[in-house]
Amino acid sequence: MKSIRLISFIFSFMILVSCSSKVEKRRDEIIYWSSNNTEEIEFAKYVVNKWNQINKNQKVKFQPVPEGQSSEEVILAAVVGKTTPDIYSNMWEGDVESYARAGVLVALDTLEGFMNFLYERCDSSVIKEVTSPDGHIYQIPWKINPVMMIYNVNEFRNLGFLEPPKTYSEFLEAAKKFQRDVNGDGYVDRWIGYAEVVVTWWQRLFDFYPLYLAASNGAPLVKNNKAVFNNEAAKKVFDFLRKLYKNNYFPKERLSVRQDVFLDGIIATRFTGPWEIPHTEKFKPEGFNYNFTNMLVPDNHEGPVYTYGDPKNIVIFKKCPNPNLALRFLMFALDEENDLKFLEITNQLPHRKNLDTNPKYLSYFSRNPKMKIFASEVKYVKGTDQSPQLREVFDLISQEYEACVIYGKKTPEEALNDAEKAVNLLFIK
Repeated sequence: MKSIRLISFIFSFMILVSCSSKVEKRRDEIIYWSSNNTEEIEFAKYVVNKWNQINKNQKVKFQPVPEGQSSEEVILAAVVGKTTPDIYSNMWEGDVESYARAGVLVALDTLEGFMNFLYERCDSSVIKEVTSPDGHIYQIPWKINPVMMIYNVNEFRNLGFLEPPKTYSEFLEAAKKFQRDVNGDGYVDRWIGYAEVVVTWWQRLFDFYPLYLAASNGAPLVKNNKAVFNNEAAKKVFDFLRKLYKNNYFPKERLSVRQDVFLDGIIATRFTGPWEIPHTEKFKPEGFNYNFTNMLVPDNHEGPVYTYGDPKNIVIFKKCPNPNLALRFLMFALDEENDLKFLEITNQLPHRKNLDTNPKYLSYFSRNPKMKIFASEVKYVKGTDQSPQLREVFDLISQEYEACVIYGKKTPEEALNDAEKAVNLLFIK
């Protein structure tokens, strides 16, 4: 609530102080910011140059998002200062609703050709997911990186598992066998897995949230301005993770400050995304064998296993002098051919339907079989709920996660009850 009020206030203020300034007319020029990820910059340069060569009178000017503590803070500052680009890719899906309600984004469904383009790219569940509560669509689904579980194949075979654990019980059984005091100093120094123990809200996107989506068949956290996560699925997730820490199967110390503990054999699993592949391939020791599998589920789980897709999307700011031209560029940049180039350059997945079966991409996936595992998960990924309070929701859940899961100070029922009450207070108008 505070964040959207702050954005709305500052944006309104800047409109008042700048109303007398002359707005530059750039009807035939689009300014595009990408993330400052090296591979995404390379792709952006490629696709912008390609566009500019065939659209000499309607050029796109590209630059990476300016450096700052985080790209989110840079974008917020740009909104406040009215220095936004016309197009920004790499917008976290959970932030879009705040900017939409602040009135700084173009409702893309009002532009000619957008809905046909969107239905060609995405299935109806994704379109429903990115539709704002006001009925408009302010973002183009661009890329995803599904969160799955990487595991050490050799270690699990040594434990007697021919297949990786799928359920909570199987994982706890493996955890008990893998746990060890390697150096004999009386302290455990080998664990089945690791998740960040810090309370920072976005860390829950890579442990609690994908496990919750898996256990609940993709259920939301909030709906119609009300918390809906206080359910059996969330209780099972909290209880499962609590057992991991209580039994010292997951460490409470921060292993992320060490060198790669997965490659060193200190842990045997990690919840992660496809970005792990190039890193592991580059630094794995000789004979190291790894693979990926779905997120863990409760023992009685039925149906497909959903997970968090870590979606980053594209928006057009209202400052854009020619939104139709911006959309034409984006429809060009996100066509099948350029999505293949994006895949090849960045090893990130375009958020498009039938990705793993589209003939356009089969050659890439035959050359990159571990990426195919993630592509096959595309139809079971979820993003975030469309709520302007989403960061605060995750922050409140994370505080109760710390109390219950990490330190065992609350039962799952107590923690989720308290989180539900706190989240519902956010929506009181």
